[in-house]
Amino acid sequence: MFGRKTKSTIDSLIGMSANIKGEIGFKGGLRIDGHINGNISGESGQSSVLVISEHAKVVGEVRAAHLIVNGEITGDVYSTELLELQPKARITGNVYYKALEMHGGALVSGKLSHDQVEETPVLKLAVSSEA
Repeated sequence: MFGRKTKSTIDSLIGMSANIKGEIGFKGGLRIDGHINGNISGESGQSSVLVISEHAKVVGEVRAAHLIVNGEITGDVYSTELLELQPKARITGNVYYKALEMHGGALVSGKLSHDQVEETPVLKLAVSSEA
């Protein structure tokens, strides 16, 4: 238990009394307990963990590899690895995910879209009727 570094390490915290207006970019892990008015995005191509706690409110687009939501988001949500919607999660916007874990009580007012980028495409073959 001790000495093991987990994949979901939180490097930064935005506290409950914080009220931020503007874009937030991060890498590694970020936990938000305060209010954010602006887009939040993890570094592209990197493993990132974003935790939106039950006290947090975000108005803006949210992008992260691994996203854990137990607060409120008004805006589109993009998760390239795993999206976890905890019981108090409230999302008003479209949700794009690769893998989804949704607990009872979580609410999404918008479209849920599974990201199918890594699935094998179906090949269409042209058949000629000439003999």
